[in-house]
Amino acid sequence: MKKFKILILIFSLGLFYNCGYYSFTGISLPAGTRTYQVNYFQNEAPLIEPGLERTFTNSLADLIQNQTSLQLVTSGGDITYEGEITEYRISPTTATADNTAAQNRLTIGVRVRYYERNNPDNDLNQQFSFFYDYPGQAQLVGAQKDTAIAEILERITQDILNATLGKW
Repeated sequence: MKKFKILILIFSLGLFYNCGYYSFTGISLPAGTRTYQVNYFQNEAPLIEPGLERTFTNSLADLIQNQTSLQLVTSGGDITYEGEITEYRISPTTATADNTAAQNRLTIGVRVRYYERNNPDNDLNQQFSFFYDYPGQAQLVGAQKDTAIAEILERITQDILNATLGKW
């Protein structure tokens, strides 16, 4: 019985030792990666939503902070995120018999450039976007606009994290 416990202990230690930098969120950090920086994402969309660039930048930094063990720095990070908001668009998606919008869609798009100082082969330059549908007769203002932007940014930032650190 004592040999069995020792064997399980050795197996468990070996298993955890070989996993390296792995988290239960599916993110595997490269060896030596301790810090990250998120540069300010400029809003270059044709239609500007005031404050969206600050909200997006903070959302991405917060998500990485919450789902990894990396430390946020303002410069010289082991990994760097930068880019710009390229799209903020409201468009009708379905019409009624009266030729009015039955449903509208808010779409936000972001161009992201990701750099790993220790492994440039993992660098990424990719466009991410997502949308939120709402009734055509509704105005996208107040709480509905806040909800729409929050849902879109939650999805985009998670997609960015999965593409860069999750390698999905």
